Amino acid sequence: MQPLNKTHREEIAQFRDSIWDLYAQLKQYRRQPDSQQRERLRQRFDEIFTRKTSYAMLDKTLKQIHNNKEKLLRVLDRPDTLLHTNESETDIRDYVKKRKVSDGTRSDQGRQCRDTLASLKKTCRKLDISFWDYLTDRLGIGNKTIPPLPDIIAQRAAVATDY
Repeated sequence: MQPLNKTHREEIAQFRDSIWDLYAQLKQYRRQPDSQQRERLRQRFDEIFTRKTSYAMLDKTLKQIHNNKEKLLRVLDRPDTLLHTNESETDIRDYVKKRKVSDGTRSDQGRQCRDTLASLKKTCRKLDISFWDYLTDRLGIGNKTIPPLPDIIAQRAAVATDY
């Protein structure tokens, strides 16, 4: 979005300040959910994203964001929901670095192998399991003490939803 004049720049700055204020309120709500605050935050979201400005491109952007209201305010119904995607970006960072350094793979099978191992490594890391121990366990070199990853994930998900 390229503002065309001072008024457009000021409107974008005001909008940006409103968004950061709303984000701070959502973070507070996430720490201490409150039904009255939930409704105020929904109203505040509508106030911000249905606002009309003198900048048509900004209005279009606001409308697109407002169309995703339910997804963006999911934290109001599920306070355990993250407000950002930093973890998703972190998940692919190692993969992207390796791809850049090696300039890709030579075959589809090589790409599939690399992607599978990268995914297993990330999953083990998130589950606090040594990737090396997991590989040796699966290859029969280890003690066969690590359950299948889907079983561990299902077990932890069940524990997490029993609140």
